[in-house]
Amino acid sequence: MRVTSEFFVAALVRRVFADGGFAAVERRGAEAAGAIFVVQRQRDGSIALFGPAVQTMAGEDGRRFMREAAGDEEAMRFRFEREARFDPDFWVVEVETAEPERYLDLAAEE
Repeated sequence: MRVTSEFFVAALVRRVFADGGFAAVERRGAEAAGAIFVVQRQRDGSIALFGPAVQTMAGEDGRRFMREAAGDEEAMRFRFEREARFDPDFWVVEVETAEPERYLDLAAEE
């Protein structure tokens, strides 16, 4: 059984804080099944965006993420605008941690 988006986000934020990082919910989506995007912000200002893995890469046991090609603020804003037109019920969580993969189940990229 898949946990709700709200529960997943709450757990993610708590885990990041417990390890000494920072996390903030930038956009709140649908409580039960909203898509979740995670933005990793580095100290040098660079960003990495992790979004839901495509269906063929999604695991049965939970949520999987994959890195998306949004390397700057403009590209990320454009990505979120496009997502909002398709499905406005998505979440955005920003984290400041060196290892986001520690908290996310990343799908293998081919």
